[in-house]
Amino acid sequence: MLPGTLGSSKCTPPSRPRKPLAAPRCLTEVVELLDPGAMTPDPLVTTACLGVCSWSLQPATPAELARRVTATGLQHAQLALDPLRVGAWRVGRTLDRLRDAGVEVRSGMLGMRDEDYSTIASIRRTGGLRSDATWPANRAAAAQNAKLAARLGLRLVSFHAGFLPHERTDRERATLLERLGEVADVFADEGVTVALETGQETAEVLLDVLAELGRANVGVNFDPANMLLYGMGEPVAALAALAPHVRQIHVKDARRSGVPEQWGEEVPVGQGEVDWRAFFDVVRREGIDVDLMIEREAGTQRVDDIRAAAAIVRPLALGVGGASA
Repeated sequence: MLPGTLGSSKCTPPSRPRKPLAAPRCLTEVVELLDPGAMTPDPLVTTACLGVCSWSLQPATPAELARRVTATGLQHAQLALDPLRVGAWRVGRTLDRLRDAGVEVRSGMLGMRDEDYSTIASIRRTGGLRSDATWPANRAAAAQNAKLAARLGLRLVSFHAGFLPHERTDRERATLLERLGEVADVFADEGVTVALETGQETAEVLLDVLAELGRANVGVNFDPANMLLYGMGEPVAALAALAPHVRQIHVKDARRSGVPEQWGEEVPVGQGEVDWRAFFDVVRREGIDVDLMIEREAGTQRVDDIRAAAAIVRPLALGVGGASA
């Protein structure tokens, strides 16, 4: 193990073996503490972890991130890598603060330069790897983040590829797949899997792209809310279609706009249109044993919203109860 890597836990590692942290708690351990004997003989998730996306907590410093993760009641996180890559956060200090708080980083997130989420039309132009103007910078950042992920002991990094054109004959699709291949390869060189965020295309298009791309280290980060926010299909059906490729799940909820090219609304988990009981039925049936990272990108009470989301997800993920709508 490289010096300075993050600690591991009893969760099935999506990364290289890591030094254990103090008192780690994954889904099975949390439910046993809340209700001893509530475990079913064959629970859905025996080793995967429930955590939070670091950017959801809007931390200004590593210490603030550690405090806010702790405030959610969770001990696992997906970490935005760019603050470390550009030197805004020192790697050693970040590791120390998280380790001291008993927080384990399970995966990373790669951001893209100059993305404009003000409208669906603007993110279609600027999102992911699609923009010619930002491709050189994004390619360089991907290579740096791949090395950073390896240094941190991570084996999974997610990102938005950009709107993937539907037709194989589309020139832009060929360009985008070539770029995706380059990014996938720089991560593969470091032993890291990449997971493409869902939502900016239908499940059918994403399946076709994965087949055409043909990279063993490329999977899916499934975000059910994004399917609704972008108007790209029903989340439960999309999860079933993409199940063999899912490497991580973002726990997030939303409502459709009902108007083409207009954003839906992100809402707290349990208040949107994701049918969480049906969602986890698919997870159970398909044997999707991956980490669940709660993501909250709206609202002013994010810690409270994340705590509430965790309370809903835990029993559903373990098949030991229900969730309030």
